[in-house]
Amino acid sequence: MAKTIEIKVPDIGDSHDVPVIELLVAVGDTLAKEQALLVLESDKATMEVPSPEAGVLKSLAVKVGDKLSTGSVIGVLEVGGAAEEAPAKSEAKPAAKEEAQAAPATKPEPEKAKAPAAEKQAAAPAAKKPAKSGGSTTTNVTIPDIGDFAGVPVIEVLVKDGDTVTAEQAIIVLETDKATMEIPSPAAGVVSGFKLKVGDKVSKGDAICTLQGEGGGEASADEAEAEPEAPQPAPEAKAEKSEKPEAAAPAKSTEHKPAAPAAETPQAASGKPGEMPYAGPGTRKFARELGVDLGKVKGSGKGGRIVIEDVQGFVKQTLAQPPAAAAPAGGGIPPIPAQDFSLYGEIETVALARIRKISAQHLHRAWVNIPHVTQTDEADITDLEAFRKSASDDAGVKLTLLPFVMKAVEKVLVAYPDFCSSLSPDGASLIRKKYVHIGFAADTPNGLVVPVVRDVDKKGIVELAKECGELAKKARDGKLKPDDMKGGCFSISSLGGIGGGYFTPIVNAPEVGILGVSKGVMKPVWDGKAFQPRLMLPLSLSYDHRVIDGAYAARAIVLLGKLLGDLRRLAL
Repeated sequence: MAKTIEIKVPDIGDSHDVPVIELLVAVGDTLAKEQALLVLESDKATMEVPSPEAGVLKSLAVKVGDKLSTGSVIGVLEVGGAAEEAPAKSEAKPAAKEEAQAAPATKPEPEKAKAPAAEKQAAAPAAKKPAKSGGSTTTNVTIPDIGDFAGVPVIEVLVKDGDTVTAEQAIIVLETDKATMEIPSPAAGVVSGFKLKVGDKVSKGDAICTLQGEGGGEASADEAEAEPEAPQPAPEAKAEKSEKPEAAAPAKSTEHKPAAPAAETPQAASGKPGEMPYAGPGTRKFARELGVDLGKVKGSGKGGRIVIEDVQGFVKQTLAQPPAAAAPAGGGIPPIPAQDFSLYGEIETVALARIRKISAQHLHRAWVNIPHVTQTDEADITDLEAFRKSASDDAGVKLTLLPFVMKAVEKVLVAYPDFCSSLSPDGASLIRKKYVHIGFAADTPNGLVVPVVRDVDKKGIVELAKECGELAKKARDGKLKPDDMKGGCFSISSLGGIGGGYFTPIVNAPEVGILGVSKGVMKPVWDGKAFQPRLMLPLSLSYDHRVIDGAYAARAIVLLGKLLGDLRRLAL
């Protein structure tokens, strides 16, 4: 049978009127037990208040900016009939103390220490008095009362031996799964005998360090119980923080509130000054699991608070960066310095087309990672060109030089299979492909694209001519699909229709070779008896020298020239 219970703020020590900085749920939400409802933040700690039971949130009595204290009503939760003792059980630790078991169901006082220990005031001021020697005071600093918690990890150390601290200055930071807490110095003095490091786990009463001060205590034992400035901490529960905002402004305290004026930044464990990132315990734990430095993450929450989605976005952005951008300082190619060209005359800024930007990243990556070598040669295509012109009418389709070159390249790839392969990511093996898919560079108004013709070894010249024409038209019209540009084994970049001589094409990674074809030129060629006018086609074969040796490439381009010089060889 369903019942309703009031959700109240658990025991948060002596703190009062702690502001709500974030609401994590809304009316009607179905909540899990221990799910965070809202976030409170004092000047020393950020804490999440969890749901005492699983159920449906029927009403919410608070909003961001409200100030809450122990016992303040947050809302009403509808739970199942088996939850009569849920509030008491949910507020205790799994290994609950006898006090938690005996607590009334409506009073969440044995709360799972969602409130930070740094918020609790010492209750035994006379447990240990500082020793006086020669006008100076030695104060033993220990972990104060941190509720039912034990073995709480130290996530940050803010001071070191020899540092001079003021009363209430943060010296270490602890973090549970629900709260981040700063442990302040109970008095002013010089730190000595510091015993902790990041990763150590501490409990109530564990020693932190000693403080060497001058002139003894400034208040009586009774005053020490109420004021955190008193230099008389108990060994198990020393005085923590004052509820007065003006009291003993620390020299190095970390200010979590984004709206507050910037305070002097704490001394991090590395010894470098820096401001503690503004994030809740759950976010900090998530970031630690992923190895993310929260100091590099920009928060999108209220007041700049870092939430889990910000950490996820940071990781995605980091993984998406190209290798050159992610390289450490001094380990990559130095960037080209920015210049203001308008100082020298009139300029115009034109945004790059999307295709050109994508191509630029791909080509840069290929050029940086692949050791390029380019082998050049000429092919006598006098007879091929004569046949091409005469056969176009009979073929029923316009025959260009490209399908002939593509068919000749297919024969070369079969004869020299290393050109039809890719290097494994670890560089330890060669992946040879048993299919022959050849891409060709197509010029479009937005830049070059490389559509791929599949199974070239199974198609004739006419069929290749039709498919190349169709793909080229789709490229010009911007209608190529992603699958039309995937799976290539080798690429051809033909500039014959434009002109120019030899050039050095960039390998289209992860392929290992690319053929550049320029415009044929009539040249006098010696036939053994006389010079004859012959149409010579310039060829430029670029290859990945990690896979292809120079002699292997030379043999391949010589075979290509023979195939283009004698069409009968294509039939073999």
